[in-house]
Amino acid sequence: MKIRKVKNTDLEQITELFDAYRIFYRNNSDKYGAKKFLAERLKNKDSEIFVCETNENNLVGFVHLYPLFSSTRMKKLWLLNDLYVNPEYRGKGISVKFIERAKKLVADSSACAMFLETEKSNLIGNNLYLKTGFKLNEGSNFYEWNND
Repeated sequence: MKIRKVKNTDLEQITELFDAYRIFYRNNSDKYGAKKFLAERLKNKDSEIFVCETNENNLVGFVHLYPLFSSTRMKKLWLLNDLYVNPEYRGKGISVKFIERAKKLVADSSACAMFLETEKSNLIGNNLYLKTGFKLNEGSNFYEWNND
């Protein structure tokens, strides 16, 4: 298995994974919307997506990052927004490899940091992030305003 940058030809396979990811977070399946959303990201090059490909050319997971900027640090930083591995391939170290690849993106782009958010109930994810060097920021409050 290898971690690599997504290609336009991966759109069908990554749509399936992205839809499964959204279902994991209690959203309804929407493959049409998922495909459109991902196609826009690829076309506009406004995010970075890395996939895990098996030796049989099947995609079994992805990590999706968005660039942001820190005004106080006056540098780029990255939001690790999505990380998903097909349940059949979990426990094989793929998530750790995705984190390592994301850290390389941070270094290669001279960014100052990478951050993420996950639900408190996501025990596997919370353990993964601590295990891979992330620190829980207990000194800040996270607020959200929705325009739904």
